[in-house]
Amino acid sequence: MEHKFKVAEKFVSINGEGTKAGELAIFIRFCTCNLNCSFCDTRWANENGVLFEEMSETEIADYADSTGICNVTLTGGEPLLQKNIGKLIKKLCHRGHEVEIETNGSISLSEIKSLSVKPALTMDYKLPFSGMEEFMLKDNFSLLEKSDTVKFVVGDTRDLYRAAEIIRDFSLNRRCHVYFSPVFGKINPDRIVSFMKEHSLNGVRLQLQLHKYIWDPAARGV
Repeated sequence: MEHKFKVAEKFVSINGEGTKAGELAIFIRFCTCNLNCSFCDTRWANENGVLFEEMSETEIADYADSTGICNVTLTGGEPLLQKNIGKLIKKLCHRGHEVEIETNGSISLSEIKSLSVKPALTMDYKLPFSGMEEFMLKDNFSLLEKSDTVKFVVGDTRDLYRAAEIIRDFSLNRRCHVYFSPVFGKINPDRIVSFMKEHSLNGVRLQLQLHKYIWDPAARGV
């Protein structure tokens, strides 16, 4: 018997961030998150009473197949809270899809990393501006591989200094991809570039959320 997932929305767009920014991708957004970041732009998906579609792993895979798109991004909410997420990942991969998971950094990656077919991971490290840093699971850093990404969403200068400290302490720029992403409307990207130059942050990339520049920043399904 297959598990049913609560899917808040599904759509095809471009990846707005990460190593595949600008590439077409299928987005499967699940309900429910265990954090409440100050800058969350998908809080609606975690609210009581949000409309959702119950879909099995086969139904999600069939939808992905029907689009003709290879990349699949599982997001939320927090996708690693979903029971049987491993079965969904396996099914999508076995059907030829390249799967990426966007995860918030507070859930252990050990189960995902034990799968016979591994998705690419984009893991946040929540900085002070988010109000959620206390929930970050630093043990996850040791499980990251070259294909994975750590994303620091930066709201102010204090966040930049904290991110640089974490990158240095865990040698993240030698372990995986590392990105700085500004909280939209809170810090100018040129301030981040200046900080990167001042601190010689090799192996770290600035990224802008493309979808917020192409479409209305509050738009859904893009």
